[in-house]
Amino acid sequence: MLATLKQTAELVDFFRLNGVKQNYKKNDIIIRGDTHPDGVFYITEGLVKAYDITKYNEENLLIIRKSEEIFPIIWAITGHDRKVTYQAIAQTTVFKVSRRSFLKFVNNNPDALTPILDMTMEMYRIHSERIMTLEYRTVRERIISFLLSMSQRFGKYLSNGDLLIEAPLRHQDIASSVNATRETTTREITALERKGLIENKQSFIIIKDLKSLSHHL
Repeated sequence: MLATLKQTAELVDFFRLNGVKQNYKKNDIIIRGDTHPDGVFYITEGLVKAYDITKYNEENLLIIRKSEEIFPIIWAITGHDRKVTYQAIAQTTVFKVSRRSFLKFVNNNPDALTPILDMTMEMYRIHSERIMTLEYRTVRERIISFLLSMSQRFGKYLSNGDLLIEAPLRHQDIASSVNATRETTTREITALERKGLIENKQSFIIIKDLKSLSHHL
């Protein structure tokens, strides 16, 4: 990461001092894909899923935003609206500012661009890994690659050595990320569970053996 603690703190202070605090329950829609964003959001707590709707009327997971991140970051900087829906997938608290206020702050405080660049590079890394995941030939390999990528971003080791991905992932979310049907995805996840490599508890994936799972690629 390029940003210093001071640069990050200044960006956070801007949102806290100038933003409107809003709380969202799990599954609340924060920005609808069929409406124009009404502000720039900084997450202080929680998780926010960004997705669009395919021509088959299915949700296509784009990214999951976590605490200390801004969304919609592309619209905030460029003004380009991509028709993306943002939905809280956990109890979430944000501070919202207007895009005009956000751009004024960035223009007057060039150092604020550094933590924003860090967020942008993280988003680029995630999307690059998604492209690399799609290079695998089988659905099982693509699912494993996706889970390993998610474990880097949301992984938390439990006392027994298991690795919990602290972000709820529905089978449809995984399927859309690996270019597979939900039915095939469910079948492959079940197969990985039977091998003792993962455990699926109420949309939370636990990696039981990270080394062995990695060796299946």
